[in-house]
Amino acid sequence: MFKKILKSYDYSLIVVLGLLCIFGLVMVYSSSMVVAVQNYEYESDYYYIKQRTHLILGAIAFVIAALFPYKAYKNNKLLIPLVMLSIFGLILVSLIGRAANNAQSWIDLGVRSVQPSEFVKLIVIVYLSAVYAKKQSYINEFNKGVIPPIFYLVFVVVLIALEPDYGTAGIIFLIGASIIFSSGMSLKNIMKLVGIGAVILIPVVLLLGKEIFSVKRLGRFDSFLNPFESEFGWQLSNGFIALGNGGLSGLGLGQGIQKMGYLPEPHTDFIMAVIAEELGAFGVIFVLFALGFIVLKGIFIALRCKDAFGSLLAIGVSAMIGIQTFINLGGISGVIPLTGVTLPFISYGGSSLLVLMVSMGILVNVSMFVNYEKKYKDKEEQNVTTDKPVKTTASMSGRFTYNRR
Repeated sequence: MFKKILKSYDYSLIVVLGLLCIFGLVMVYSSSMVVAVQNYEYESDYYYIKQRTHLILGAIAFVIAALFPYKAYKNNKLLIPLVMLSIFGLILVSLIGRAANNAQSWIDLGVRSVQPSEFVKLIVIVYLSAVYAKKQSYINEFNKGVIPPIFYLVFVVVLIALEPDYGTAGIIFLIGASIIFSSGMSLKNIMKLVGIGAVILIPVVLLLGKEIFSVKRLGRFDSFLNPFESEFGWQLSNGFIALGNGGLSGLGLGQGIQKMGYLPEPHTDFIMAVIAEELGAFGVIFVLFALGFIVLKGIFIALRCKDAFGSLLAIGVSAMIGIQTFINLGGISGVIPLTGVTLPFISYGGSSLLVLMVSMGILVNVSMFVNYEKKYKDKEEQNVTTDKPVKTTASMSGRFTYNRR
C-alpha cells in the first residue's frame, strides 16, 4: 500500500518545483548583494541567508502538506478555524500591523514578521473549494448555493484593500473568481454575480477614493503610460534597461548593473529584470517554462480529478500561481501598471514562499490521489468486478444480460 502511494506521486512536478526554488535562492543572493551591503553594511548575504531559512521551512511545510490527505481540509473542524484565523489576522494587522512600502500589512512577532494576507490566499482557495464542492447538488440555487461563500470573499478582499494592498486584494479576488467560474454553476448565475460585483464596487471605490486616487497611485499609471518621462517612472525605466541589457545569454551571473542602486529592492518585485540582465533570454525562458509547467500541470490534475473538492483545489492553486506570475511580469514589462506583486518561488519573501510551498504540497497530494485511483484503485475494482455474458431465453431476442460479480 505504502509503495503504491509513493509510486503515485508526480515527481516531475516535485523536480520542477525544486529546481525553481533553488534557482530563486541563487537569484535572491545575486540580486540582493548591493542592497544588503547598503542596509546592513558588510552582510552581503543577509537576504540570501534569510531566504535560505524560508526555503528550508517551506520545504518542510511542503512535505507535510504533500503527505496530509487533502480531503481532510473539507472537514468543518479544520475549515472553520482556518476561516476565523484569517479574519482575525486581517483585523489584527489593521490594529497593530507594521507599515512597509506604504501598506500596513505586517504583524511583527519579534523573531520575524508575517503577512496575514499571504496566508488568506490559501485559506480562500480551501474555503471556496470546500463549500462549492459540498453545494454541488444545488449549485444553481442562487440564494442557497451561490451567494453565502461570496460574503467571506468580499469581506477579506475589502480588509486587504484597506491596508492598502490592492495587488494582493486583486489576486485574491481573481483566485475566488476562478474557483467560482469552475464550480459548475450556470452562466446565468455567473452573470448575476458580475452584476452584483459591479454594484458593490461603486461604494468600495468611494470609500477608498482618497487612497486610490492619491498622487502616488496615479503616478503608477503615469509611469505605465510614460515610463521615461514620468517622475514616477524611475523603477520601470531601469527595469526596461535591465531587460534590454541581457540579450540572449546575459552579462553573467552576478554581473548585473541595474541592481547596483538603480532598481529599488531588485530582489523582490523586479527580480525578473535582474534575471534577464544577468542570464539573458535563457534565464527568462527557464523561469517561464517552469512556472508554466506548474500552472498547466495543476489544470491537468483538476481535469483528471473525479472529486469536486480536489479539482477546485487544483484550479485555485494554479490560478494563484498563474495570476501572480502574470501580474508581476506584466508590471515589469509595461503591459499593466506596477502593483508590487512578487514573482512566485523566485522573489524574496518568507510568508509568500511558505504559502506557495504549502499550496504546492496540497496540489501534489491531490495529484497523488488522482494517480493512485487511475493506476491501482480502478484496476482493483476491475479485478473484483468482472462482467460475464450469459445467454437468456429466446424471449430476449438473442441479446445478452450481464451478471456483475
